[in-house]
Amino acid sequence: MAKKSGGGGCLVVVLVVGLLIFGYYKWQHGSSAAPPDGADTGGGSGRYVALGDSYTSSPRTGGQAGQPAGCERTDDNYPHLVTAKVKPAEFADVSCGGATTASLSSTQKTSNGSNPPQLDAVNGKTTLVTLGIGGNDVGFLGIAPSCATAHPSASPCKDKLTAGGHDQIAERIASTAPKVGAVLDKIHAKAPQAKVIVVGYPTVLPDGDGCWPVLPFGSGDVAYFRDGLADLNSMLEDQAKSHRAGFADTATPGKGHDVCADSDKRWVEGLLPASPAAPMHPNARGEQGMADVVVTLLKLP
Repeated sequence: MAKKSGGGGCLVVVLVVGLLIFGYYKWQHGSSAAPPDGADTGGGSGRYVALGDSYTSSPRTGGQAGQPAGCERTDDNYPHLVTAKVKPAEFADVSCGGATTASLSSTQKTSNGSNPPQLDAVNGKTTLVTLGIGGNDVGFLGIAPSCATAHPSASPCKDKLTAGGHDQIAERIASTAPKVGAVLDKIHAKAPQAKVIVVGYPTVLPDGDGCWPVLPFGSGDVAYFRDGLADLNSMLEDQAKSHRAGFADTATPGKGHDVCADSDKRWVEGLLPASPAAPMHPNARGEQGMADVVVTLLKLP
């Protein structure tokens, strides 16, 4: 006589479905991690402060927001989009193009005016802080113009930056790590109840060899900088975990939306933007994608 089947099959199905859901979540959200519990922000309460560089300020994607004009801070960057969803009582976006970790504690001079130390905007009433910083400490955008080449398989920048057995990008990332950690410690000291989220950089370069000559970088340099950007994001994630902050992984959902993607798919524009944005910077679509990750971490509908 056949044995009556037990509940084992149902358990297997539940486990498989659970694993599939978890895998889908990880595919969608990558290494994002919610911030430790803190004061709530939203519904007309709390204070949100946005700190960061040009990937936060989002030059040329929208109308100017605040002073100085030289920060090229726009009204459709991810901080403004997060604010529209969160609806805090107070909002301060002090991000600025060209900012480094030093700009968080020192006045930053721009081509049109000076930006006060960004941390001045953080106070005891602050309940939410986003921080997008580190790329200018490493110097990716300053290096990029020298990488253009007429040879699609060349790697002039990698050859220069790794000469003598020293990888300058790796060394700069390593030296930036404690600076990011120190900034996070200062944020917590100034705003003990705040939820803090480090916002990583979106995917800029594609897998594979790139899209020469549209992006006139040889395949060797594309791979080198792609790996460097991944290492930068890994460092930011590590610092976030070590200093009581959440991490917004914008690179995973940004896959396939890099500078070589079709113009209507891109989150980041190339050297000749097809949509309003600074060269090699996020467009409005990219800023929305970054905002979506932050909002998800805040567990908002």
